[in-house]
Amino acid sequence: MAELLLELISEEIPARMQAQAADDLERLVTEALLAEHLTFTRAQAFVTPRRLALVIDGLPLRQPDVQEERRGPRADAPDRAVEGFLRSVGLSRDQVSVRETAKGSFYFADIRRPGQPTAAVAARILPGIVRAFPWPKSMRWGHGRLRWVRPLHALLLLLDGDVVDLVLEDAAGGNGPAATAIKSGRLTYGHRFLAPGPIAVEGFADYTRKLELARVIVDQRRRRSFIDHAASHEARSEGLRVRPDPALLDEVAGLVEWPVVLMGRIDDAFMTVPREVLTTAMRAHQKYFALEDEAGHLAPRFIMVANTPGGDDSRAIVAGNERVLRARLADARYFWDQDRQRPLESRVADLSHRVFHAELGSDLDRVQRLEALSGHLAREIGADADAAGRAARLCKADLTTAMVGEFPELQGVMGRYYALHDGEAEAVATAIGEHYLPQGPGDRCPSAPLSVALALADRLDTLVGFFAIDEKPTGSKDPFALRRAALGVIRIILDNGLRLPLVPVAAFARSQYRALPPPAPNEVPDLLAFFADRLKVHLRGEGVRHDLVAAVFADGQEDDLVRLLNRVGALKGFLDTDDGANLLAAYKRASNIVRIEESRDGVTYEGSSEASLLSQREEVALHAALEGVRHRLDALLGDERFAEAMSVLSELRPSVDAFFDHVTVNCEDAALRSNRLRLLSQIRAAPRRVADFSLIEG
Repeated sequence: MAELLLELISEEIPARMQAQAADDLERLVTEALLAEHLTFTRAQAFVTPRRLALVIDGLPLRQPDVQEERRGPRADAPDRAVEGFLRSVGLSRDQVSVRETAKGSFYFADIRRPGQPTAAVAARILPGIVRAFPWPKSMRWGHGRLRWVRPLHALLLLLDGDVVDLVLEDAAGGNGPAATAIKSGRLTYGHRFLAPGPIAVEGFADYTRKLELARVIVDQRRRRSFIDHAASHEARSEGLRVRPDPALLDEVAGLVEWPVVLMGRIDDAFMTVPREVLTTAMRAHQKYFALEDEAGHLAPRFIMVANTPGGDDSRAIVAGNERVLRARLADARYFWDQDRQRPLESRVADLSHRVFHAELGSDLDRVQRLEALSGHLAREIGADADAAGRAARLCKADLTTAMVGEFPELQGVMGRYYALHDGEAEAVATAIGEHYLPQGPGDRCPSAPLSVALALADRLDTLVGFFAIDEKPTGSKDPFALRRAALGVIRIILDNGLRLPLVPVAAFARSQYRALPPPAPNEVPDLLAFFADRLKVHLRGEGVRHDLVAAVFADGQEDDLVRLLNRVGALKGFLDTDDGANLLAAYKRASNIVRIEESRDGVTYEGSSEASLLSQREEVALHAALEGVRHRLDALLGDERFAEAMSVLSELRPSVDAFFDHVTVNCEDAALRSNRLRLLSQIRAAPRRVADFSLIEG
């Protein structure tokens, strides 16, 4: 068994593209090898800022021989058809045979293909993978036609220690000079500055060992772990800890090949600026890690990660980074001081110059809608409607500040600080700061009543508006993040246990779009269906079956998410019992019979059966059981006692079983047959009052 080692060296790969590129390289190469009947025991991809590498172990040195039987045209087919078949299999007429089958005589070809050397297969499949590699963005350079994320410099390709000859043709276009082709070899290159020379390698173990000596840690997981531990060590030396930031850790690991972790100092003069400003400036612009003391307060220190060590114990590197950060924080402090010279209230009118959407008006128009909607929602959930309206009026004002212009990720956060500076109520300021929450699946939801009302209003206004102008998500495209907005509404409602009917709330939100034409009949149903889809996604992560959500949502009337979740839970518990599973089977049996007979007869058998036509003991018992269940379900569903309603449904099982065991539905008597089909339709209708059982799988 052999080892395949591939490395592509280029200019710096953007950190955000590295993880996906490594996954894509492993997937594309292994899929291509398997398609060529080349199996392996292990495949692993590696990525650094300058290289994309892949090692595959356990490969055979050649493909297995392939034997295939292919059937051709009939023996009496025209010569042209036979000749076409012979060309397709690469054989002559005397190399094929005629055989008898159940459908007649046909030409058959026995094709035997000897396996090719694995090196030849690799040389054949890899150029296509490289040329069509799925970078989010790629470029051409020089006079060549080859595209890569950045200019490609070198290609290492070894099989069992031997070079696999391969040329990536980078041919010239037009009449310009020819571009240099990139040829495979056994050379790699070390750190760009610390060990830039060529390095000959014999295999993967030799490759990783020699690169580490040349100051390159190939494994991105090792670089990440090293940075994490070294940063924690530096922080502990000052009695501090690193503020957790996994995403920044991933990004920084993609910026360096030989990480050097250093600590710098923040001037005390900047520590009066809000901590979110400091951490954002360090993280977004400089890729620095913030440090905290044991009490969780921001410390005047930061961690940086360099790609090379300094000759003076890295003091010059630290001083240079401190100088850059000082200039960045000086700007932030200036924005902080300048922004506070104007109250938020005075900035609201400036929102008229910001377009929210061409068809939905300005940000000022939006704020006016949010004032009304937040007040309405506050009354629904028992919060202060006037305070909610005040928070809504000010919630977008910080978009006009210099600080948010420089750091857009601080919208809302700065609004809270400026509102407190202006003397606004704490609850109003908190609502301004929290109304963008949650921003992602792992983010917390607001819980304060004003924050909840404003956060819901912000998302519902967006959803209703874009559905009104038919700008709904399609396929993977969601330019206005409506899926995220709907998930935010769902999480806020469920996390806070809000009994909030979505249909009337959406109708109120729609009424605030006075410049738009009246709503189309499908707007609210489409929005409710959209929420149903997002709820399935949300609950799938909690192990809830999507078909149960669809079954409860099916009537288009359930818009109380808390009640819906209770119904789904009761339905799941019911179906997990023997009675539930058997009643589901009986429901499907009854539905199928009624559906087939309705189609055959061209009529519907909905409605109650006539008691006078019930002739057998079993159908009389079933009729009585259905009537009893119907009356009891009304009371239980009205009181939202869903588990008890399911228990009542389970009482139908003995009567349904006896009916199917002893009653012939399609009897000779037409009136009796129709009456029994109506009785079956009642079996179909009874569970539908709880959920549409036809949508339940199994």
